[in-house]
Formats: sequence, structure tokens, C-alpha cells
Amino acid sequence: MTSPDDRSDDPDGVFVRRGVVVPARELHWRFSRSSGPGGQGVNTTDSRVELSFDVAGSPSLPDDLRDRALRRLGPRLVDGVLTIAAGDSRSQLRNREAARERLAQALREATKADPPARRATKPTKGSQRRRLDSKTRRGRVKKLRGRPDE
Repeated sequence: MTSPDDRSDDPDGVFVRRGVVVPARELHWRFSRSSGPGGQGVNTTDSRVELSFDVAGSPSLPDDLRDRALRRLGPRLVDGVLTIAAGDSRSQLRNREAARERLAQALREATKADPPARRATKPTKGSQRRRLDSKTRRGRVKKLRGRPDE
């Protein structure tokens, strides 16, 4: 769990990881009519939320994290901008919170460190011998399936 000190002074910003917070001024919100639940009210309220963040042009992401995010989010980006839509709830406020959390999760996944490279290893002598013995046994079994000699 992170302490409040890690989350910067901007309460409307998006916390990505320790030392990386996307400030609210870099987030662009758009609201529209939702197709989700809401009864008659769905036709009158702008409860659907689109949250856009310019990954390519953001000064709040360090260069190495930005490059990693651009590489991993490539198919989801349009001109370097990541857009998250949320319209699951009847409430615009809940949809805003959901969009903010989805953006944070997407950025966390895209900026996490690469797994360590696999070190190539040779098979042991014993495993090589067992494999060859197994092949020999299998070959003998198959040879027994042939026509009997006259």
C-alpha cells in the first residue's frame, strides 16, 4: 500500500506508481449520453465518460516509462493518446472514478518492468541419456508391429 505522501498534492491526479502521478491538468474529460442502465434518465443525463491522456506528449512520465508505455499500448493509442471510456454506472461521478482507475491500471501494466531474460541452459547428460533410451525403447515397440518374418 502506498502512503499519502507518494500520491502528490493533486487529489484529482492519477497515481500510477511511486514517484509517477499524472496531474489533473493533463487529463481531458468528455461526457456524453450513456447507453447503459438508467431508465428514462439515460436520455437526459450525460453519464458516459471518456478520459483521454496524451502518453506521447506527457511531461509527467519519465522518458524510459513513456517509451515502454508507448510500445506496450501501441494498438490502443491514437496519435499517442490513450482514451478510456466508462458508462457502466448511472452516475457520472462513479463513471469518472471508474475511468480514472482504469487509466491508472492501464498505465501501471504498461510501465511495469520487463521480466528478467531467460538464461539458456544445456540439458544434463542424464536427461540426454534418458531421452535417447526412451527413443530406442519406442523404436523397438514399433518394430514389433511389422509383418512377421517367414
